[in-house]
Amino acid sequence: MRKKIALIGGGQIGQILAMLAAQKELGDIVILDIPELENPAKGKALDLMEMAPHGNYDATITGTSDYKDIAGADVVIITAGRPRQAGMTREDLLAVNLAIIKQVAEGVKQYAPKALCIIVTNPLDAMVYAFYKLTGFPKNQVIGMAGTLDTARWRAFIAMELGVSVSDVAGTVLGGHGPDMVPLPRLTTVGGVPLTEIATKEQIDRLATRTREAGTEIVKLFGKGSAFFSPAWSAIVIAESYLKDKRRVLPCAALCEGEYGVNGLFIGVPVMVGAKGMEKIFEIKLNDEEKAMLQKTIGVVKKTVEETKL
Repeated sequence: MRKKIALIGGGQIGQILAMLAAQKELGDIVILDIPELENPAKGKALDLMEMAPHGNYDATITGTSDYKDIAGADVVIITAGRPRQAGMTREDLLAVNLAIIKQVAEGVKQYAPKALCIIVTNPLDAMVYAFYKLTGFPKNQVIGMAGTLDTARWRAFIAMELGVSVSDVAGTVLGGHGPDMVPLPRLTTVGGVPLTEIATKEQIDRLATRTREAGTEIVKLFGKGSAFFSPAWSAIVIAESYLKDKRRVLPCAALCEGEYGVNGLFIGVPVMVGAKGMEKIFEIKLNDEEKAMLQKTIGVVKKTVEETKL
């Protein structure tokens, strides 16, 4: 029997999630959107079914606006919400997307209470916390996608800057999903060679700044809307590790309970994702400068989370 993947939100990210999940044959897929967008969701599902012969995948893909149709889902990926527009901060999105997350949490709690839930909706640090509080799900069952995306951007920019294969760039980004995130150049390597030995300080500083502002850079280029290809793939990486018990170590927004000196907040940290969901948080020994940057991003996340009043 195939696994079942529910995608809450059928916009740009949702439709790409559906295509990637189908191409990887991760399971059958349900695209859920609001009643006004049910027909477009059904249309996207049908279009993907018609692509299957050339895509060479077997999956049943459906569209709906009824939460009953996600019943028994193994994975729920939540993208529902208003996208960030040019000139908006992630905090500007808080009130409108919090209302949406409340509705989503109610539906998922009722019909897919055992699913691994991957949150993509911005402002992510607050939305994953809100979803966790509203559902009451165990912490291993709720993950924020952000760290996986932030690290992908960090690796991509390094590869672009140095003219090397992105496959040979390894590194991680800690903290909140915003301008205070913490890339770790000291622990980043290119084919095993420390980044600090093959890039200048000026290059590294520029790459770190670009990573922190990556989402804003894309928003400005689009003029309307935000990134969708890279967030979709980042969420699929997490879902695949769970569904196939790959036990990958991925930077994700996970609930910290003492790790990194954080209590009760979802912060981007390296975690192992396997068949039990978020199975383990790995702690990195940080130097004083890195600790100070992490404390700054924790403060920003805490302030945003407090605004949810949950």
